[in-house]
Amino acid sequence: MAVPFRRTSKTVKRKRRTHFKLTAPGIATCPNCGEMKLSHRACRNCGQYKGRVVIEA
Repeated sequence: MAVPFRRTSKTVKRKRRTHFKLTAPGIATCPNCGEMKLSHRACRNCGQYKGRVVIEA
């Protein structure tokens, strides 16, 4: 089994993990009812997406 020759320092480890984080979801307002919704998804409140009813509320 391979063993690292040198110990990984805290700085190197933290630099590697700089992109390992949570991102906020893209939230937009529904043009029909004004409720907050996720982008590119049907509105949970009114059931519309791109001006069409896709979910019967």
